[in-house]
Amino acid sequence: MSMIYSASNLISEKGVLEVKKIILLSFLFASVLLAQVEYSSGNNTFTNAGSFFLDYAGYKSTIPNKTRVDVFVQVPYSIISFIKKDDGFHGGFDITLTFMDEGKNNIIFERNWKEKVSSEDFSNTLSKSNFFLTYKSYDLPPGKYFLKCVVEDSDSRRISSKELPLNVRQITDSLGMSDVMLISEIVKDAAGEKIIPNVSSTVTSKNTSLSFFFDLYSSKQQDVVLEYTLSDLKNNTSLKQEDPRTLKPGVNTITHNIKNTTFTVGDFLLTVTLKDINWKEITSVEKKLSAKIAGLPSSIIDLDKAINQMMYIASPEELDYIKGGKTYDEKMERFLAFWDKKKPNPKQEDNPILYEYYRRIDYSNKHFKGLGEGWRSDMGMVFITFGPPSSVERHPLDMNSKPYEIWEYYELNRSFVFLDQTGFGDYRLVNPDYSRWPGYRQ
Repeated sequence: MSMIYSASNLISEKGVLEVKKIILLSFLFASVLLAQVEYSSGNNTFTNAGSFFLDYAGYKSTIPNKTRVDVFVQVPYSIISFIKKDDGFHGGFDITLTFMDEGKNNIIFERNWKEKVSSEDFSNTLSKSNFFLTYKSYDLPPGKYFLKCVVEDSDSRRISSKELPLNVRQITDSLGMSDVMLISEIVKDAAGEKIIPNVSSTVTSKNTSLSFFFDLYSSKQQDVVLEYTLSDLKNNTSLKQEDPRTLKPGVNTITHNIKNTTFTVGDFLLTVTLKDINWKEITSVEKKLSAKIAGLPSSIIDLDKAINQMMYIASPEELDYIKGGKTYDEKMERFLAFWDKKKPNPKQEDNPILYEYYRRIDYSNKHFKGLGEGWRSDMGMVFITFGPPSSVERHPLDMNSKPYEIWEYYELNRSFVFLDQTGFGDYRLVNPDYSRWPGYRQ
């Protein structure tokens, strides 16, 4: 059984960014750019955090000595290639789930299925809030596992993958508790209420409350006390609430909203503790979540650093102006104003250029580390400025030669040669014409 909800996400367009008047090219549609390869991905694989979201929750199974595990996969429209047909825009993708033992040494089983998505309105495929949500249920013996999820676009064949550990708990029906899932939205229709889970486990600095749900299992009617603790791991603070409940026999679905909360950027831990009427702890479950700056990619957790990383797209004067804000709010206002001017469509709430720029920052940090931060490396500079190369020619073991790579950009009629002089993966541009580069590394 699957669940579909359109509540929309990022545009699946990628392209060349405007970089300090060196070059000005508009975003190209995915049908063109999905043919390009990202560095270190000969099979068009990318693993950036913004690709899709994966989560799970364990529930009481109807099969003895097993736990039902619901695996949620939320795929943003940004990684789906939509094809225009007479009746609208259509896309699809394959999902593969691989369940392994804790050490990832043995595959226990694997499942694959296809999903299709369509929209009559092209603008819906561009909205940042649109996504496709599906889930599958599996009954597993309690224990520790490892899950790998691969999403492959049906048209471009581009692959995105994620991995996470599974802790499958034993859940008793005398007095037990399922795992906790965060709530994105509760939708009411003729069929009743539908809970849309927050699969990303992310909140923003604008959130003032935290909603979540879980199941309690009881063999009889009884009174219990639920204790909710929301801990700010960065600032070492916590908020506690108590919630007395009377349980009916069977399954009790609990929804709760912790109000009047303040989310600073960083990681949080939600703990739900189940106690009996005598305040004896029966069990507890934890849920990790993270808070990000509202309206910005989740990779931006430090505003000052994000401003420094604009060196390839902002002039020194623009950077000085943004950094010159006397308060955090003033810096943020100037930061957002800069990016608002880069919007391809001023009437559109989403800013694909902002998201693509910091996607490239994040990608560079993961793949071009060298001797420092990847976004500051020569490879990072080229990748952030021009995006994925059309092709990459690698020479790691040539005779009488240090390792080098050649990046070709067919659309720009340009190529870049990188040489690893030190042997530590710090590839530098060969004879770079730094006079043409903004914010070059000195």
